[in-house]
Amino acid sequence: MIPRIIMSTSSGSYHTPERIVQTLIHLLKCNIGTGLLGLPLAMKNAGLLVGPFSLLAIGILTVHCMVILLNCAHHLSQRLQKTFVNYGEAMMYSLETCPNAWLRTHSAWGRLQSRKWALTKERSSSHLHIGTTGHPVPPNMMNQKYKVSPTWYTVSFLLIITQLGFCSIYFIFMADNLQQMAEEAHLTSNTCQPRKILVPTPILDIRFYMLLLLPLLILLVFIQNLRVLSIFSTLANIATLGSMALIFEYIVQGIPDPRNLPLMASWKTFLVFFGTAIFTFEGVGMVLSLKNQMKHPQQFSFVLYLGMSLIIILYICLGTLGYMKFGSNTQASITLNLPNCWLYQSVKLMYSIGIFFTYALQFHVPAEIIIPVVISQVSESWALFAELSVRTALVCLTCVSAILIPRLDLVISLVGSVSSSALALIIPPLLELITFYPEDMSCVTIAKDIMISILGLLGCVFGTYQALYELIQPINHSIANSTGVYFYASSSPLLPPPM
Repeated sequence: MIPRIIMSTSSGSYHTPERIVQTLIHLLKCNIGTGLLGLPLAMKNAGLLVGPFSLLAIGILTVHCMVILLNCAHHLSQRLQKTFVNYGEAMMYSLETCPNAWLRTHSAWGRLQSRKWALTKERSSSHLHIGTTGHPVPPNMMNQKYKVSPTWYTVSFLLIITQLGFCSIYFIFMADNLQQMAEEAHLTSNTCQPRKILVPTPILDIRFYMLLLLPLLILLVFIQNLRVLSIFSTLANIATLGSMALIFEYIVQGIPDPRNLPLMASWKTFLVFFGTAIFTFEGVGMVLSLKNQMKHPQQFSFVLYLGMSLIIILYICLGTLGYMKFGSNTQASITLNLPNCWLYQSVKLMYSIGIFFTYALQFHVPAEIIIPVVISQVSESWALFAELSVRTALVCLTCVSAILIPRLDLVISLVGSVSSSALALIIPPLLELITFYPEDMSCVTIAKDIMISILGLLGCVFGTYQALYELIQPINHSIANSTGVYFYASSSPLLPPPM
């Protein structure tokens, strides 16, 4: 089934122009997720001084790479006289038109393929409000031939891994918070005191809560109407905003003396910090679609710089204040450090509800890449069954991965190091080199792009290695905190952990 396509009656195109404020809200929503709540632990892994400055540097580099991606897509759309190119098409067309014969040859592998559904089609033909890759084609455009290059598959594969990684992390996050709320309900009071008790053994394993969530999420992703999903998105925004306000209200009160906190952590934990930090900037793949939805796309630069400035400030403030508040007891999600009272239990509930609805929005991206490929291989009578089967299988896949690796902090770092770093830091500078090199790029720009890509590649390799190394270690040996909700969590970093 093709998701609903919204057409503008004034222009005749398949999209509704967005106002500046709406686009700004969408940009903020794309970058505020579970990674934000893991930033206090990321600061612990980097150090009180190194963490904020490193997060600022990563944020500036990420925004710069977003601008590179926008410039390359605009240049390619003008060169090829196309209305819109997405992330995967930008890589494909850039390689196909570059002067290097080897790159042109390899970009042409499997170029012509016939499909009943097309994932790479011009913006003037179709557009989805939610998604970061190609767009499904209306019925009258089926059975046509489209260019599909291996570079498109590479970007699409990274997007699939990233988005399904987000969904797996959502499973872990919701299960963590549900476990803590359910099994500490009898201890919850009306008085909000710092968490100082140690609950020795969980009553039910965290995987049980993941299995409880599984059927609910399967039913959620069966909803394919984008207007219904937009309602869920609004609910998620309200729940996230309310819970975030309460979190800040708590962490700014009674901050202990931070002089006992290390200014710089070890290089091993810094690698985990890198993966978490790059993971939090989740909206890299959305910038092209957000720009194209605007009535005046030339105003998107203002929206991008304003929105990302607010996001970076929010990240630094929450990460630094959260680490200063909880010190050495900082957990994988700051919600797990909140007091055991009804007010802050509601924070966990609201944020979990917001993440629950956000799951469907993040799931929409890999679904729109994978499902058309599967449907093209079956008859029309089996299309609906095939689509629902794929949706169910993908949700089960994210659940199984969460069950196998129920470590929120390390899974965030792993996903960030493997795929987010490639999409955010490695590919955009390479894309700029390939796109603009024939037009006499300056040596400074070439050196800058090479350095950013190398930095992203190093972070990807070493961050992935460190995250995998930590995952195979016993939980009590790991240098990063476990996501288990049963821990000693005093608000004072001066108190020693239990023996």
